Amino acid sequence: MIVLLSPAKTLDETPAHGVSHTLPRMLPHSARLIKNLRRKSVAELQELMGISENLARLNKGRYQTYTESFDAGNAKPAALMFKGDVYTGLEAEAFSADELAFAQQHLRILSGLYGLLRPLDLIQPYRLEMGTALKLGRSKNLYAFWGDQITQLVREDLGATGSDTVVNLASQEYFQAIKTDQLPGRLLHIHFKEDRDGQLKVISFNAKKARGKMAQLLVKEGLTQPEGMQQLVADDYVFDRSLSTETDWYFLK
Repeated sequence: MIVLLSPAKTLDETPAHGVSHTLPRMLPHSARLIKNLRRKSVAELQELMGISENLARLNKGRYQTYTESFDAGNAKPAALMFKGDVYTGLEAEAFSADELAFAQQHLRILSGLYGLLRPLDLIQPYRLEMGTALKLGRSKNLYAFWGDQITQLVREDLGATGSDTVVNLASQEYFQAIKTDQLPGRLLHIHFKEDRDGQLKVISFNAKKARGKMAQLLVKEGLTQPEGMQQLVADDYVFDRSLSTETDWYFLK
């Protein structure tokens, strides 16, 4: 079973000491993207990404200092670098060595710059959302740039787990990078909704945190088949069988 997560814009750049790490597996593609981004001015980055001038300057500097040599001094494992709502729920910094090893096999993080990350893959600080309309060669955006390469890597990782199930805990923006018709088996989408005045609604902050919490529970329980998820309670969200279908599972609170 492979579980997909989105990355985060908020980063924790404090050094991670004593943590084993691996390298991203699509670095030649990352280097091409960085080369393109380095040529853009602060104003161009601001317009391209829809961000403030200060954020554009920050990321312009990040692209300029990016190096193809990754080490503990300039990079950090992805699951520890990302610090958005999802990663507040995941709490990877509290994983044991065995839990990190399990996460390394079963959790995957979709990334605009790195394609597909394992939790312990070193990443340098960056911002590049998957929905960015960055043109590179014949590719009009990052979805076109990555093509089916991310999906092929997911397929390889699935094979290594001995399962054909992909669990989607990522946002739609990032999940669109997956070519679903190329996945070999079962695809399961997880939804978190709350009863607000008699209506079921997605509360963004809570749902994002619950995605991370669900991933955390999957790791801590060592689940290799999705059916075990139905017993999990992620931030008070519980499985609702009446709303759920074979491909879409709903957790409510």
